[in-house]
Amino acid sequence: MTAEFAVVLPAVLFLLALLLAGAAAGVTQLRLEGAARAGARELVRGEDPGMVTETVQRLAGTTAATAVSSDGSWSTVTVSGRAGGPLGGLVPWTLTATATARTEAASLSWQPAG
Repeated sequence: MTAEFAVVLPAVLFLLALLLAGAAAGVTQLRLEGAARAGARELVRGEDPGMVTETVQRLAGTTAATAVSSDGSWSTVTVSGRAGGPLGGLVPWTLTATATARTEAASLSWQPAG
């Protein structure tokens, strides 16, 4: 093994580890966004916040934190969690996803055309 290889190898391994950590964070972010959207859909359909939290944790993982809020006409679900992967414990990344949806009015009924 040459001296140049011995110097370059740790840098290449470090860059590879950073690439893997970034990819794991990206996958975790997509999972959190999907869980937030599903939770917001359930919330505007009238599900109780406990059921929404259960659905979010089923999709995002049991370690994900969920916050549910509603101001009357808009409902918001915020999901946060730690980045996963081999370096998830070493890198202090907390990822957050928020989904907001308009609450459906119970008095309005949609009728198909025709």
